[in-house]
Amino acid sequence: MTSPESVSFGYEDVTPEEKTARVGAVFSSVAKKYDVMNDAMSVGMHRLWKDRFVARVKPREGEQILDMAGGTGDIAFRMAREGASITVSDINQDMLDVGIERAMERGIDGLVWSRQNAEELSFGDRFFDAYTIAFGIRNVTRIDAALAEAHRVLKFGGRFFCLEFSTTQWPGFAEVYDAYSHKLVPKIGQAIAGDAESYRYLIESIRRFPKMDEFEGMIKAAGFRHTKVEPILGGLVAIHSGWKV
Repeated sequence: MTSPESVSFGYEDVTPEEKTARVGAVFSSVAKKYDVMNDAMSVGMHRLWKDRFVARVKPREGEQILDMAGGTGDIAFRMAREGASITVSDINQDMLDVGIERAMERGIDGLVWSRQNAEELSFGDRFFDAYTIAFGIRNVTRIDAALAEAHRVLKFGGRFFCLEFSTTQWPGFAEVYDAYSHKLVPKIGQAIAGDAESYRYLIESIRRFPKMDEFEGMIKAAGFRHTKVEPILGGLVAIHSGWKV
């Protein structure tokens, strides 16, 4: 029996159950080419954004950090260099498998890989010092539930950091990016990953994601305090943060 409520899957409105299944299919399809596509779509800038994101998190030796939707390990690898203990979680096993393979190739040991639904984490209360999620929150079916779970598993004094696409406020650039993303990204996805439709969804999901101030309001509603938004490229990408106090 499906829920009567609807959620967005790109520009479609679907049931929560259908969105979860379809998002899973998208990431299973693109898993092996995910990082190559990130380079192609952002002209390599996603690496700089992730470096900046981890610099804001300030992972420290001895900390327990949950990297949710961490799939291929991009954020976890960066944080592990600082000596923190990282648990990489993702709802999609295909993405985790790619991350595990990449970790082995790089000789990175000590990461914990755990298949998890961001809306229903199996971890205990007040376990982690920090919770990170990069380019994953917009694909969650019930964002409010995921934020509540992030708050639950953080210790008092713990910090929440989210890196996500948003809506740029730079005049002119917004129109150029909109045309690029809608017309060219699916073609790049077809050429590199053999999958135009999955990348069409990913672009549409950015358009349906709440604007920066709206998402900050959701983070506050989950119980976080001292929230902050750091726009990048006028808000094309944003680093959101908050503290559990």
